[in-house]
Amino acid sequence: MKKPAQKALLAVFVMLAVGVLIALLAGQGLPRYRGLPLPLWSLLIAVAVQWLVFAHAYRHQTERFYDLTGAATNIGLVIFALNYSTGTSRDYLLASCIVLWALRLGIFLFWRVTVDGGDTRFAKIKPNFFRFLLTWTLQALWIFLILLCAILAMAAENPKPLGLVTVFGFACWLLGMVIESIADVQKRQFRADPNNAGQFIHQGLWAWSRHPNYFGEILVWLGVSIIALPVLSGWQYLGLLSPLFVILVLTKVSGVPLLEASADRRWGGDLSYEQYKAQTPVLIPRPPRL
Repeated sequence: MKKPAQKALLAVFVMLAVGVLIALLAGQGLPRYRGLPLPLWSLLIAVAVQWLVFAHAYRHQTERFYDLTGAATNIGLVIFALNYSTGTSRDYLLASCIVLWALRLGIFLFWRVTVDGGDTRFAKIKPNFFRFLLTWTLQALWIFLILLCAILAMAAENPKPLGLVTVFGFACWLLGMVIESIADVQKRQFRADPNNAGQFIHQGLWAWSRHPNYFGEILVWLGVSIIALPVLSGWQYLGLLSPLFVILVLTKVSGVPLLEASADRRWGGDLSYEQYKAQTPVLIPRPPRL
């Protein structure tokens, strides 16, 4: 086995080990189902689904169903958790927020990869079994961690009435959904215009932030966590890893850094692009200067 494959396989084991540890710790004091806490069930189901679809994807060398599988798994796990919850208004609010987010993003990403004919991120990864497996395992861990806070809240047995904290959390979620959705549509419309071929987008929300869609995504998961927060206790506060993980991945790992590097390679040295970078925040929106 070559070194890249060895590293990918090691990363798979490390991610699974970290996920299991978090699931066991966060599940302390929660009801068990067939001997396992709900967070661990969530992780195992997420991994099983991703690996099952990976087998098909690797055989046919396609990434077409990657994002769609992620969205479907999110929805399935939330419904699974809701089925074992106490059925409070908070539980249904959390489930609704996540299902609507997953439907919107999953349909959009599946449509995008279908129209584009593929996703360039996977071009060099697909032929390598272990590197391709790593991406699907990473998606499983992503799903588990972003849902962790909501799932823990659904599993908690200390229901509390909805209050101002919940209203604030829902407002964050709603604002994030609106920003993310508008940013995605604006970028697709910009790229669909032949007059913009080879240009970088700097219109609409993209004049306020270089990555408004990621800012919206972060707001979504901050909102979900705020809604869940009042019923968490003890080890369940590990659920706050959900928004922290989203922020870490999008700002330090696979989101902003990759796109910034790609944009610099394409337009670095271009006066208008350099001016855009100097005047436009990386993430948190700010009105453009006149």
